[in-house]
Amino acid sequence: MLIRRETPADRAAIHAVHSEAFRREAGVTPVEAPLVDELREDGDLINPLSLVAVHDGAVVGHVCCSRARIGDDPAAAVGLGPLGVLPAHQAGGVGSALVHAVVGAADALGHGLVVLLGEPAYYSRFGFVEAATLSIASPDPSWGKYFQARTLAAYEPTQAGAFEYAPAFSRI
Repeated sequence: MLIRRETPADRAAIHAVHSEAFRREAGVTPVEAPLVDELREDGDLINPLSLVAVHDGAVVGHVCCSRARIGDDPAAAVGLGPLGVLPAHQAGGVGSALVHAVVGAADALGHGLVVLLGEPAYYSRFGFVEAATLSIASPDPSWGKYFQARTLAAYEPTQAGAFEYAPAFSRI
């Protein structure tokens, strides 16, 4: 398996990955697939943090980060998600490899935090904690423990306050 940055040629495959990974009912496109397209169209998808997993020449997974804001700081954090893996490749380490790669890349780019909405039992293994423990307020208080953050080398405790995802998230 190879983890690399997405290219324009990957866009249809990325859409298909999220459509299949998050499918809840036949014939209905889950919101995660068009969300990636909208983040890209809005200019909020961070290109070096949009990664694909390739197996035998085919895209089998994708993760991305988008611009976000904490308090008055538009550069302190990025929002991770969605993370999707084709069902036939789930539970085989593809998702973990993508998370490790995108967190490492965000750290290398100098971001202080990666923030996400996800399952604590899964994301805690990557160092994510409930965001409220870092004084980061969720856009929706009902998210509780599912709203998580991971500090990176550039993190400062002053990077706190209300978290705001890129506008595409509020349109889903």
